[in-house]
Amino acid sequence: MLRTQSLQQENALAQRVLRIALFTGLLVLATKAEIWFGGPVPFTLQVLAVLLAGMLLGARDGALSVLSYLGLIAVNLPVDSAGIGAAAFAGPTAGYLVGFVPAAYAAGWLTEQSQNRIWLRWLAGLVGISVIYAIGLTWLKLVTGGSWSQAWQWGAYPFLGLDLLKALLAALLVEVMVRTSNDT
Repeated sequence: MLRTQSLQQENALAQRVLRIALFTGLLVLATKAEIWFGGPVPFTLQVLAVLLAGMLLGARDGALSVLSYLGLIAVNLPVDSAGIGAAAFAGPTAGYLVGFVPAAYAAGWLTEQSQNRIWLRWLAGLVGISVIYAIGLTWLKLVTGGSWSQAWQWGAYPFLGLDLLKALLAALLVEVMVRTSNDT
């Protein structure tokens, strides 16, 4: 009996670690889909991956998957949007990278409280995006020495509409996955 329980715990832990690793990989892939708008911050699918990590893995594991991604950057793997590894933590996008962790946690925690309501999941995504913008824009302003208006124009305005759609897409994808898993 005790041995069976131990195997079940080991299996659950292995599955959890695998899910975290898969979402870390998804975040790396999301970084590679990028478009530059001429400012210091590129458009990528990272925000979508961060929101999905939180919403699907939960607050703690979603944040852990993003921390794992940041760990890859910290050991100088070129998996950030500019492909510069640890130097990304000194660049204009560092605030966004750091903001991904609390954003995944917030989106995950709010989704856990959402009682399977899609509009609350979308709201969770919007909160996550707000966290990313708050930290990212603050860092962008400090690093560039520009004004808040310039930080907004470079680091939020070009992305806001697309990020709102990413939050909605994340909520819809989670809805589909929850319904699919409930049907099986």
